Amino acid sequence: MLSVTMFKKRLLALSVCVAVFGIFLASSAFAAPEMTLKFAGQSPADHTATKFMEDIAKEVAEKTGGRIEIKVYPANQLGDYTLVYEELIRGTIDMAGISIPSQFDPRMELVYINGFVRGYEDAKRIFTPSGWLFKKMDELNQALGVKLTGFYVEGFIGTGTTKPAKDPLDPKVEKGLLIRVPNMDVYMLAAQAMGYKTITIPYADVYQSMQTGVCDGVNGYPVAAAYSILGDVLKYWYNTNYSIECLNYMVSGKTWEKLSDADKQIIQDAFTNATLKSIDNAKSEDEKYMDLMRKKGIEVFTYTDEELKPISEACAATWPKLEEKMTKELIDEFRKELAPK
Repeated sequence: MLSVTMFKKRLLALSVCVAVFGIFLASSAFAAPEMTLKFAGQSPADHTATKFMEDIAKEVAEKTGGRIEIKVYPANQLGDYTLVYEELIRGTIDMAGISIPSQFDPRMELVYINGFVRGYEDAKRIFTPSGWLFKKMDELNQALGVKLTGFYVEGFIGTGTTKPAKDPLDPKVEKGLLIRVPNMDVYMLAAQAMGYKTITIPYADVYQSMQTGVCDGVNGYPVAAAYSILGDVLKYWYNTNYSIECLNYMVSGKTWEKLSDADKQIIQDAFTNATLKSIDNAKSEDEKYMDLMRKKGIEVFTYTDEELKPISEACAATWPKLEEKMTKELIDEFRKELAPK
């Protein structure tokens, strides 16, 4: 008959064996992957966009039992977005979360057109696979050998200035301000339609240009970026939500062809989940950083969708001017689907 001490020792040994076996089973469930995919990003390692990429990788690993491993390479480790897109076409990079390099097809600037998204719930309709914009951007990308799978929505874009704007909601009124815009027709035309004079200044020089009076403000920044980069020079923030800042989730067509239908669905679902979560995150980040602006002494102006309608309509009125670059057929289709109602 076993003594109590011996029984306890054997029980302890059995418990250790069970624990070791459990660890073995857990590790074997995520044994050597059958496929390892390279996921290139342009945002810094500590940026929320990179965290979303890591979450996508984790979801795919869990749902495939570790058969598909996704390795995330942030901060342009695999090259800038133009080079990464070229490598997606070649199939030497498998996945990416990057800006669209429109030099491959100028029609892909479609996603940057101003005035077609009206609120966060509207963004969920537009930026998910059932939306017209998603389908059209996927069509344009697939013609180049790249599969669009989703978007990382960073936030809505407003106008930040060092001087007050005149009647900011009335596009017919000249605002009396010189505004820096990104070097793209879609931004220049929209800002001018809202009553601003425009200038293009390199991104790295924007802070000093505002500080020294070379320009009076900026368009093209979401709230978080405007606060983080320009918070010390901004005096006014007009939350006009006239455009939305986003990155594009894409998979090389050559990689996509190698996947089973079941794995394609798992990966697509992971990107769709990330897209929806990014929109919710953008809403909370916009609110958070506008509150920080107020605490810093920046005057923040927010508006209802109805109040913003004249701005959306003014932006939409510029769309025909994009026909030469994007084709009349595409802009007509875009207007039919997404013009302000």
